[in-house]
Amino acid sequence: MRLSDYQRQKIVQSVKNCFGAQARVKLFGSRTDDGRRGGDIDLLITTDMQDVNDIVRAEMRCQVQLQQALGEQKIDMLIDYPGRGNYPAIFRIAEQSGIAL
Repeated sequence: MRLSDYQRQKIVQSVKNCFGAQARVKLFGSRTDDGRRGGDIDLLITTDMQDVNDIVRAEMRCQVQLQQALGEQKIDMLIDYPGRGNYPAIFRIAEQSGIAL
């Protein structure tokens, strides 16, 4: 995994701060491969939040917190929540290949 301990800590802290203490986060994509270089930070966040407007606000707050803590980086978030009606294939891939932070 190509994240420092500091980066991992800040990601988990921001996710729990924005999406609730019960939220879980997994890293997936190129950053899970130690043999690669560069790449954005791809996160799968699982929350118990149900209101879509609250989820959107939480995602924006989390993005801001992460940019402030980690510097300007491309961070992609997939948000899984109860009642989500559409599960593109990327959700299954992220869940299966992701590394829990």
